[in-house]
This record gives sequence, structure tokens and C-alpha cells, in this order.
Amino acid sequence: MIAKELISDVIPSLRLTDDGQKALNWMDIFRISHLPVVDNGEFIGLISDKVIYDLNLIEKKMDDCREHLAPPHVHSNQHIYEVASVMSELKLSLVPVLDLKHSYMGVVSVMDLSRKFARLVAVHEPGGIIVLELTPMDYSLSQISQIVEGNDAKVLSLYTYKEEDSKELLVTLKINQVDLSPIIQTFVRYDYSIRAVFMDESILNNLYDDRFNQLIKYMNI
Repeated sequence: MIAKELISDVIPSLRLTDDGQKALNWMDIFRISHLPVVDNGEFIGLISDKVIYDLNLIEKKMDDCREHLAPPHVHSNQHIYEVASVMSELKLSLVPVLDLKHSYMGVVSVMDLSRKFARLVAVHEPGGIIVLELTPMDYSLSQISQIVEGNDAKVLSLYTYKEEDSKELLVTLKINQVDLSPIIQTFVRYDYSIRAVFMDESILNNLYDDRFNQLIKYMNI
């Protein structure tokens, strides 16, 4: 998924003849804090509500605010991860998209990005979630996939995350099965540490009851 596939079809751009008040009005309508300024297809820069308020540019035309316009943008062929990185690092509510000739194409908003990410990680697909905790050295995508697929299931999405001040790696799996009990048991058998499980609570409770009964049975031997 690349930037040109994420472009909003509703958020407009400002012209050099538009003033700060118009910018603020549009920002309020579209619930954003930035807008691009464009002149004859050329991206001039980004104006933010903070800059307009802090520098009292409400009555100023964008043409008179050029020195206050920010340059951040992405190109049409950049991956969604790169788009997200720019927006996150610079704390932007949207980022302009330019083609390879540096002409303005549109913007990607935080809302557009979140919707696409939801599709990317299969949020709306039925299934359950397992979060594994392991050291980076022990991380093996092939083994994790083998365990899931060995239980007649599929990994719909997978992402890794490392918490601050932690040496452990968290691996989150979205799996196309509602009942994850057999997969959980296999992970445990392979000595994986399971940080969290998200699935139907009744099934999860049955799993805990079964493991508790097995423990009691073992202790009574």
C-alpha cells in the first residue's frame, strides 16, 4: 500500500489568496490542524492552526505567510509505513503527497491512515489474537507460522513491538480462528511465553478450567 492509494478525496488545499481565517474554518470542518497551500499544482508548504494563532495570521493571506509554511511531504510511491513515520515523527494531522515530478496530488490524513492500517492488520476479519513474549534471539517467524498452520489455522497479520526499557519482544498474531485453545497449547508445549490472549471469553474460560482440572488431576496422582 503506497501513498497515492491513501489520498483523501475530501480535504481541500488552500490557495495563496486565502487567509488564515479560511484556513482555520476548514481545519475545524475537517477536524485537522494542518492544511497544504498550493499554487497552480505546486506545493508551497503546510500551514498549521498553531502557527496562525501564535503569530496572529488570521487576516493574513497565505502568500504573505510563505516563511511560516512547513515543507514536509511524501512522494506518491512511498510505502504506508514511510507515510506513517513522517506523520508520527513530525506530529502532523496530514501529510501532502507529491508525484515524482514534485507536483501536488493531495493529502493523507491521520483518519485515512488509521482506516488503511485497520485493513492492513485485518482488524475487521473474524478471529482471535495471541501476544507472545520472547527474546529477539528466539524470534522465528517460520516456527511461529508452523505452529499456527499445524493447527489448521492461518496468520492474518503479525507485528512486533518492543517496550521501552525491555529486552523482550512482543509478537502480536491475528489468527483466523475464534477458538485458539489448540494453538495456545502448542505454543506452551514449545515453551513460548504468552503475554495475552483475546478471543471469545467462554472459550477462554473453558481452556483455563481444563488446564486447572489437568493440574488438580496431576497433583492427585
